[in-house]
Amino acid sequence: MNAQQPYEEVLVSPLYLAGSDGTGTAGFAPVAHWPHHYLDEGPCQLLVTSPDQRIRIGWFGDDFELWKISAAEEAVSSPRWTATFNHVTPAEIVAGLTTSLARDYAEADAYDGNGRFLARPSLYWADAMRPLTDAGWVRDGGAERGTVEIISPDGQAGALIDNRRSGWDDETVTLWAGPPGWGTRAEAIFTAGTPSHLIAATAAAMADSAPVIRERHQIHHRMEQLVTLTPAEPPAPQTPQAPTPLDVRRVAITQAVHRAAQAPRTPADLRVSAARSRTTNPAQNQSRTPGHFPGARPPASPSASHRRR
Repeated sequence: MNAQQPYEEVLVSPLYLAGSDGTGTAGFAPVAHWPHHYLDEGPCQLLVTSPDQRIRIGWFGDDFELWKISAAEEAVSSPRWTATFNHVTPAEIVAGLTTSLARDYAEADAYDGNGRFLARPSLYWADAMRPLTDAGWVRDGGAERGTVEIISPDGQAGALIDNRRSGWDDETVTLWAGPPGWGTRAEAIFTAGTPSHLIAATAAAMADSAPVIRERHQIHHRMEQLVTLTPAEPPAPQTPQAPTPLDVRRVAITQAVHRAAQAPRTPADLRVSAARSRTTNPAQNQSRTPGHFPGARPPASPSASHRRR
């Protein structure tokens, strides 16, 4: 880490190793229009729900499990499925899930009492993992019996599907990234009832090749050798806009005030100004002749003066 510029913004890639920015803004952005409930007591600090409260997105700001997201058939019924994201998981990956949830809810029939976010998962694990395999992630042949593991090309991320568990509340899919450790391993865990398209949406965000912005101090020191950091470019200069009528008036008033401040304002000032004009350049005053002034009489010739005598 550059100790002299810890707050410098940098572009980090791959995304899954960028860690959390500590705010969760990206994860909440797709559901910013949903009701927000700020909780003063308990570990959950913020709860964002769908308008009918069937979808719940909890933010546990001080916990290891930073996010807990669930969906139920009714606001008061038990969750059909649950997804948790730990404190190292980039919020941009969480946004893959919340974006899909917001779209599912918008497309659901309010009178049907159902929605795609409650669909039964596919029987085939490949449906949920397709975004990863399409991005070049490959199956690990050394996975335990009854499990399937997909590994990223750099070996620093993967997905584990556990087919040995069958209960709706069993944790069967884990997306992970980074070396093992409290501050380095990102994990997203889904229970067995999670619709496959929601896991796929999360996996697609995880495999996104676009870099994300972080401050240098937010990158764990163990991750520095595993990520690519590029200084973020300064914002492009804005195109100057034509002045408005109000701008023109303000400039005119400012100029008028400036001119007034330069002009004499009292009789004493006028006398001082006149005296200065007479004494500022004596050479110019001496060079002037009566002929320079309108109506001045020309000097009399010597002969004319003699005749008058």
